[in-house]
Amino acid sequence: MTAAATETASGPGAGETPPQPVPALEKFGFAEFRRTAAIGTTIGSRVTRRVLRQGLRPAKRRRAMAEGTVDGFEALGPMFVKLGQLIASSPASFPDELADACLRCLDDVPPFPATDARAVIEADLGAPIDRLFREFDDEPLSAASVAQVHACVLADGRPAVLKVQRPDIARRMIVDLRAAYRLAGSLTKRSENARIANAEGVVRDLYDTTVAELDFRNEARNQAQARADLSAFGDNTGVVVPEVYWEYCGPRVLCMERMRGMPLDRFDDIRAAHPDPELLIRRLVKAWVESVVVHGLFHGDVHAGNLWLLDDGRAAMLDFGIVGTMTPQWRAFVRALFHASAIDGDFRPVARALRELDLLDGDDGDDATIGRQLATALAPVLSGKLAQLDMGKVAARLVEFGKRRGASGPQQLLLMGKQLGYFERYAVALAPGWRLGQDLYLFRNIFPEEVTAKVAAEGIELPAD
Repeated sequence: MTAAATETASGPGAGETPPQPVPALEKFGFAEFRRTAAIGTTIGSRVTRRVLRQGLRPAKRRRAMAEGTVDGFEALGPMFVKLGQLIASSPASFPDELADACLRCLDDVPPFPATDARAVIEADLGAPIDRLFREFDDEPLSAASVAQVHACVLADGRPAVLKVQRPDIARRMIVDLRAAYRLAGSLTKRSENARIANAEGVVRDLYDTTVAELDFRNEARNQAQARADLSAFGDNTGVVVPEVYWEYCGPRVLCMERMRGMPLDRFDDIRAAHPDPELLIRRLVKAWVESVVVHGLFHGDVHAGNLWLLDDGRAAMLDFGIVGTMTPQWRAFVRALFHASAIDGDFRPVARALRELDLLDGDDGDDATIGRQLATALAPVLSGKLAQLDMGKVAARLVEFGKRRGASGPQQLLLMGKQLGYFERYAVALAPGWRLGQDLYLFRNIFPEEVTAKVAAEGIELPAD
């Protein structure tokens, strides 16, 4: 951890409580048995109702079953809405009908009463609302499956927002996920679609993510670290991560600096408000790529609701409940990949990085041979226009490359690829001619000497910040 990060994360609540033991996903008691029955009954009845209403012909039946499943998700509550969000945000991993139906789950969910929010805040922070805050708005700014956000003014006058966890959501979500895991195992044995979608793996990944998310002190530490990392080189002034106000944080409450702006997917409004939307995207991706390659901790959920254009013209990264962590070995691999794409086209260091990760053996050929194969698979994706190519294919092709050799990429590499897919969608709308893999600006702090030399040789002018 850098000195800056240590200072940022040294306030009240930062690192004082050891991690809580993770409850076992496989545990299955009476509560899980009862919930499993309720889940099966609820989804089964909704699916049956939709099929009878929409018809039994194969195409209509598939769509009706998907819509009925999502009806069931919505009836079962926040955990299943979150499962629907995961499916909607990873459409390539699920049947089209189900992924399309789950788009409904991306809408805001109904808020919970302000009296409950106040009770959670007071229990976590140990004082009445009127002693903690100069102002507190009972009407939430937004509500999601796990928490909702309230505006407030701190005792010293700073405007802030509080992310407040839904009451009793932790216990309910853990029981729901245990029940869902048991159902996923049953479905996998009976359904080819469930096997293809890796239903058990989806639930396990969601469980791991959810358990970490349910202690907001983890998110606070991630956010504080990301904020410190952002300023490491002194030039990411066009991007901001909100400051965490540690003295107002607890296991179920996260307090931070208030930001005002609009989500990145309001494309027409973004174009009207920002003089250079392409530069806006480049700044965001530069900061994010540095977090992957240099720092290791990166934002793992960069959908538009978590990326904003602020009223002052800066871009903001919000909500660090989901993050990825690249190990030094995988950072070296990604670094070599970008060096080949942006600097010299030499994929031999990428092959060497794969050997360091034990993803190649002596029978696979020398570095030059493997490098040529990697160049064939990846160079067109990395160098193409984002308007024409899906950057998420980078991770997918790497995984395919590894699987042909009896290995597979880590979950963090797949998470990285998913975020590249998000950035690709924003770039298509706001920077259609931009080439991520060949933009020297993104790599100025990663390969400083090489970028300086190449900029001078090619007569390129890079943005100042």
